[in-house]
Amino acid sequence: MISAIRVLLGDRSYDIHVGQGLLAQAGTLMRPVLSSGSVFVVTDENVEPLHLAKLKDSLDAAGLDHHGVVLPAGEQTKSFAHLEALLDTMLDAGCERHTAVIAFGGGVVGDLAGLAASLLLRGVPLVQIPTTLLSQVDSSVGGKTGINTTQGKNLVGSFYQPRIVLADTDLLETLSPRELRSGYAEVVKYGLIDDPGFFLWLESHGKSLLAGNGRKRKHAVLTSCAAKARVVMADEREHGSRALLNLGHTFGHALEADSGYGELLTHGEAVSIGMLMAFELSRRLGLCPEEDVARLRRHLGQTGLPTALPERADMPWNAERLMEHFIRDKKVRDGKAVFVLARGIGKAFLSAEVPEDVLLAMLREATGEAAAAGTPGAGGAA
Repeated sequence: MISAIRVLLGDRSYDIHVGQGLLAQAGTLMRPVLSSGSVFVVTDENVEPLHLAKLKDSLDAAGLDHHGVVLPAGEQTKSFAHLEALLDTMLDAGCERHTAVIAFGGGVVGDLAGLAASLLLRGVPLVQIPTTLLSQVDSSVGGKTGINTTQGKNLVGSFYQPRIVLADTDLLETLSPRELRSGYAEVVKYGLIDDPGFFLWLESHGKSLLAGNGRKRKHAVLTSCAAKARVVMADEREHGSRALLNLGHTFGHALEADSGYGELLTHGEAVSIGMLMAFELSRRLGLCPEEDVARLRRHLGQTGLPTALPERADMPWNAERLMEHFIRDKKVRDGKAVFVLARGIGKAFLSAEVPEDVLLAMLREATGEAAAAGTPGAGGAA
């Protein structure tokens, strides 16, 4: 059974469809919202051998003419070089202003193809078909597109809403356990922001969801998408409350950038550590009770998500270096990094007034620098 959530944004409104076996109906579902019978599919090397044939069959059945490109998989594809190459490929293929771009992949493909769609011929229709848990519950919804730069993550991008989002939860069965856990971090985020009841549900059902329970996966995707839709409808371009969706991301993006967007940390793993850092920082500021920090740490650990920084072979983690990444973050306001803090589970809020000494002390413990220096009580804040 397919369920739908409507994102109400005036003439940019669209539906998010969630269900099992949805890919086979993709062409039929998207056809009414397209202005031509031509589409360009952007996917990657991981998705292509698993699912592309079924999507093509669906497009054929709906009478949609299709061509496309297969990109290298991985976060490093979100770059100026790949964006330029993708735009050139689209133009060489004869894409016109009414040719729809289908982003068929995880968050990397969705972000890159979405940005390309917003730029090509000053904007062509976009369809999001997310294939990972992370992209189904987060990055495919809300219109954020972007690429990374040497200065940080997603610092170049646009707000560009899709015409439709098609989330087939059957596609999650082909993900590795690590990819599933990475996406699960974004699911946890919605409970931590403003839905303590959902976090309670995840404490009871999260492990079953990750183990393959299709009904629970659908519930988690629907709940997450509905939560994000509500926030996006209230604040489409992140002038206020939408920034709450960045819980854990200021820390997480800094960790990703500092480690070079490589295999050391996936985005979701970085967000997992980042969410715990945000709660630990809130505790140190006297805002969040210790039991809520412990509860979050316990749940992340029980579902296999990291709660501490991994060891690095290239160079040690460094608190001051992470602080520099915060200042480069796109959420900086008047030279100050904006953090999502919490007064407890389901009680997130924004703050640009975080004392630097408290933040630095927490980071030094998390990186192990405080312990190396012999600071009493150091034990890894995250």
